[in-house]
Parts: sequence; C-alpha cells; structure tokens
Amino acid sequence: MSKGPTAFFSYNVLALTALKFCVVIKKASWLEKFKASLACIEPATEKSRREIKRDLKKARRKFVQADMQTQKMLEQQQSQIEGVNTGGNNSSRESQMSEDKDEEMTKSALTTFRAKEEEIEKKKLEVREKVRAQLGRVEEETKRLAVIREELEALTDPMRKDVSVVRKKIDAINRELKPLGQSCQKKEKEYKEVLEAFNEKNKEKAQLITRLMELVGESERMRMKKLEELSKNIDSLH
Repeated sequence: MSKGPTAFFSYNVLALTALKFCVVIKKASWLEKFKASLACIEPATEKSRREIKRDLKKARRKFVQADMQTQKMLEQQQSQIEGVNTGGNNSSRESQMSEDKDEEMTKSALTTFRAKEEEIEKKKLEVREKVRAQLGRVEEETKRLAVIREELEALTDPMRKDVSVVRKKIDAINRELKPLGQSCQKKEKEYKEVLEAFNEKNKEKAQLITRLMELVGESERMRMKKLEELSKNIDSLH
C-alpha cells in the first residue's frame, strides 16, 4: 500500500528536477541571445540600434513572462509533491496501524488456541488415567475369576480312589457270598463252617460299608466346605 505514494513522489521529484533544468537551459538561451544582440549594437547604425533595442525590450518582456510562468509551475508542482508526501505518510501510518491490529488479533487467536489445546490434552490425560485404573481393576478381577473357575472345574471327590478300592472289595465279596450261599443250601453238613464263613464275610462287609459311609460323609463335608469358600470368594467380587 505504501509503494504507490512513494513511487509517485519519486516520479514528481524527477519531473520537478527536469523542469528546473529546462528553466536553466531556457535562461541560458535567452542570455545568449541577449549577448548576441549587444554585440550587434556596436557596429549598427542609429536606426538599426533603435530596432535592436525594441526587439530587446520585447525579448526581455517575453523572458520575464516565461520566467514567471515557470516559477508558478514550479510552485504548483512543489505543492502537489508536498500533498502527495503528506497523504503517503498518512496512508503509511494507517497501514502500519492496520498491520499492528491484525498481528495483535493473530497473537490473541493463537494464545486462545494454545490454551484450548492444553486444556484438551489435560482432559485426555485424566481420562486415560481413569481408564488405565479401571482396566487394572478389571484385569485383577478377571484373574481372580479365572482362578475360581479353575478350582471349581478341578473340584472332585478327594476320596475317590479310596471309595473305588472299597467298592471293588465289596464287589469281590458279593461274588464270594453268592457261591457260599449256594453252597450253604447244598451242603447242610458243611452248614456250620459255611455259616461261620458267611457271617465273617458279612461282618467284614458291614465294616467296609461303615467305612464307605464314613468316607462318603467326609468327602461331602470337604466338598461343601470348599464350595462355601468359593461362594464367599465370588461374593467378595461384588
């Protein structure tokens, strides 16, 4: 915006300088003509001298008029240059004020934007920390549930082997009792011996059944206790 008035001012200065130079040349031309006229006065006749003087007066009047016109043009040109210079300075000041205002608005906008960005980053960090803490709790509870599930799936009869052995023995005794009963019926003579053996086996069977019931009861108590512990662990998760 400030280049236009400056260029115009430079152009006017050059024009004024050229005009002054033309005035100087013009004055020099008039002086040369005046000197030439003076040189012609000496050898001329009286009549010629009067004509020459008349011509000189006309030339002097024209010279004065031309000089006045030139001076007037110079003054007008100088006035225009000063006006342009003043307008250019005002325009430059207005342009500078506008640029300062734009720069201030830009800085304010950047400051506001940076403040908002910092606030957003702070909120993101807070949310990230909350999510991380929540994920940590969820992961810990998931591990506890996985352990409880494994224990629940692995929950079996701790006396299973003993029970299996006792059951096999009972089956074996049952197999023995059947032929003995048949033999008791068939062999009355051997009744006492067979009856004694039969009673002995029945006694042993009763003992084994009692032991079996004890083992089954103990197994049930142990499993119920374990189930209660697992149930408490599950309730503690809530």
